[in-house]
Amino acid sequence: MLQTIEAVIDTGGQVRFLEPIKFTTAKRALVTLLKDEDEPVMKGIENALLSEEALGKDWNKPEEDQAWSHLQ
Repeated sequence: MLQTIEAVIDTGGQVRFLEPIKFTTAKRALVTLLKDEDEPVMKGIENALLSEEALGKDWNKPEEDQAWSHLQ
């Protein structure tokens, strides 16, 4: 069964769960790092999504379709 447990990882890499939890056996885990509260919103994929409209104006021209048609 999958279970999500909120935790904090300190700068030394130690994981601290935000609520008490007990395990009866060792568990495997996947860690997803969330952005910090003070981290800027505009990063990575967000920038790409915002530029999509501007780039689309240039890319979605008949000349572009013709130039790349040999790859279709």
